Amino acid sequence: MNSCIILITTMMSIHQAKDLPFEIERFTVADRPAFLMLPEKSKRTAPQPWILYAPNLPGYPDKHEAWMHQKFLDAGVAVAGVDIGEAYGNPKGRITFSALHQELVNKRQFAPKPCLFGRSRGGLWVTSWAADNPEKVAGIIGIYPVFDFRTYPGITKAAPAYGLSPDELKARSKEFNPIEKVHLLARAKIPATLIHGDDDKVVPLKENSQAFLEAYQKEKQEGLVKLIILKGQGHNFFEGFFKSQEIVDFAISKAKNSSS
Repeated sequence: MNSCIILITTMMSIHQAKDLPFEIERFTVADRPAFLMLPEKSKRTAPQPWILYAPNLPGYPDKHEAWMHQKFLDAGVAVAGVDIGEAYGNPKGRITFSALHQELVNKRQFAPKPCLFGRSRGGLWVTSWAADNPEKVAGIIGIYPVFDFRTYPGITKAAPAYGLSPDELKARSKEFNPIEKVHLLARAKIPATLIHGDDDKVVPLKENSQAFLEAYQKEKQEGLVKLIILKGQGHNFFEGFFKSQEIVDFAISKAKNSSS
C-alpha cells in the first residue's frame, strides 16, 4: 500500500503550541496538517524513537497531556501526528497515517516502529492502522480509547466517514470496525497498556478496553496487555489518566527498544 502513496510536504514552521509548554513543528503530509515535537538536540538519536499520536484534531494534543509529552521528550522520544479529520478508523485515514510514517522513517531517519498513542477516538485511528501494519508497531498506549465505533461515535455518525449508509456500515462492521481486528494485533504479539475509567458513559469500558483485552485472551496473548481501571472515573480530565507513570514508562520503553 505504501508504494501508492504520494507525499506532498509544504513549507514547515515551528512555533509554540497553544496550551503546551514546548515548540511544535507544523508541516503538511498527503495534503493534511501534521505536527512533530522533537527532543532537544542533545537527546536526539538516529534512528529517532517516536510516538504516533491520535487524534490530531484542532485542539489536540492539549494541555492535559503536557506532562506526558514532556516526559517523552525528556527521554529522547519524539511525538508526531497527522490530522485525518473525523475518520473513525476508515481506509483513507489509514493511508494518511502511512504517509506520515513514510515521511518520518524514509526522510528523517525515524525508527520504523513507533509506539502508538490513542486518546479517546484516537483509539479507532491507531488500532485500525496497526491492524494493517503490525510490522510497523512497537506497542500501543491508550487513554480511555475507543475501539468499537458502534459505541462512539455510533454507526450513524461513523457511516459518512466510510462513504456508506448506516445500514451498510452496520452490515460490514466485521470488515471495518477496529475492535473486530484486535485479534490481528494479538497474533502479531503487539503489547499494549491502556487506562480507562469504569464509569465511562461516553466510551464504555466493557465494549472498548475490556473487549480489547478479551480479544488478546482469545488468542492466548493476554500477558501482552495491561489494563489499568480507574474506579469511579468517567470520560474526563482526571489527572490519573494523564499523569500515569506506568503508561509513560511503557511507551518510552517500547519506542526506544524498537529503535535500537
